[in-house]
Amino acid sequence: MKSALRHSWALLVGIALIMLGNGLQTSLLGLRASIEGFSTGATGAIMSAFYVGFLAGSTLTPKIVKNVGHIRVFAAWSSMASAAILLHGLILEPWFWGLMRLVTGFCYAGVYVVAESWLNDRADNRTRGQLLSLYMVVQYVGLSGGQLLLNVGSPAELVLFVLTSVLISLALVPISLTTSAPQPTEDQERLSPRALWKLSPLGVMACAGAGLSTGALLGMGAVFGEEVGLSVGEISIFMAMLIAGAAMLQFPIGRLSDRLPRRAVIVLTSALSVAVALIAWVMMGRSAALTLGLIFLVGGFSMPVYALGMAHANDHLRPGQRVAASSTLVLVFGVGATAGPVGVAALMDTMGPGGFYVGVAVIQAAIGFFALYRTTRREGVGAGQQKPYRPVVGGRPFWRRRP
Repeated sequence: MKSALRHSWALLVGIALIMLGNGLQTSLLGLRASIEGFSTGATGAIMSAFYVGFLAGSTLTPKIVKNVGHIRVFAAWSSMASAAILLHGLILEPWFWGLMRLVTGFCYAGVYVVAESWLNDRADNRTRGQLLSLYMVVQYVGLSGGQLLLNVGSPAELVLFVLTSVLISLALVPISLTTSAPQPTEDQERLSPRALWKLSPLGVMACAGAGLSTGALLGMGAVFGEEVGLSVGEISIFMAMLIAGAAMLQFPIGRLSDRLPRRAVIVLTSALSVAVALIAWVMMGRSAALTLGLIFLVGGFSMPVYALGMAHANDHLRPGQRVAASSTLVLVFGVGATAGPVGVAALMDTMGPGGFYVGVAVIQAAIGFFALYRTTRREGVGAGQQKPYRPVVGGRPFWRRRP
């Protein structure tokens, strides 16, 4: 583990800075969009553009990494992302913001591909789980810390856009100075969504549904907070609690899924997500403390569904199919995350801020009912035969893991 960390510390520091910027800009853009009078639908479309770019970046980056190497790609994509957030603050038009979010999504997907292929290259079977777990902790801490940086300045001014750009630019420093030289990522076989659906319908459904709900939560959370009257400081804490819930509950849920039938755990987490989201809807406006506690649970129960879906799919795959399946599930998640903010924005336009919680509840209910249906169609994999669960940050599954 010490050897792996010695070769990866620069990457982890760079990712921490990147995620601080990502956490800050996600909420900042939602708040500034409201200040500028963008419609809820326009804001949802802007946030969804990130995932459109994410799909393109995750598809194209591996080929570029193979040609020019990890460090050059990380530097190029980080520089583009740094410029994109500054341009948001200079040109306050919905169409332009959508274009910049698409560029940002492309760059962030590329950064994740570089990071995860780098870590897998430096890890072995004894250290891979520890190193990837540390990587996820860094991401969660960065995302949560970024939300708190909203308090540094006013969303109506340029200062927070500049701060985000500075954080992303600083990520280049440790990466550019490291002497590590990971091996390029190998080309991988693709597995179409239709083929994977035949192998594991619930795995595909869970990942798509997790994309819908995670995209909605992260993309529209700040807009919801503004519509219910939370202050900028409270909105930053609201988003941080959402991510903290996912961080703190993902490992316990994963351990449970390794000991019980995976489908039963998917049903349980989906049911709890529905219950908590509906309670949050009914109790909306009662108190800031209650709102923060409930969003912690909404994130904690709904966001781990993605990793549960991936684990369930792998329970039904041969070893040679797993890399291709992971690539396809990235695509499925990205499509869901693209549609999530738009759908929830439409619900919020129709029924008010409560549409934020209702949308998440409907998505999670669909996952839970489909999991129950699948128990009637195929015998489940016994807990002893299941492949180990590995937690994954929503919106950003791990890249290829070398055996």
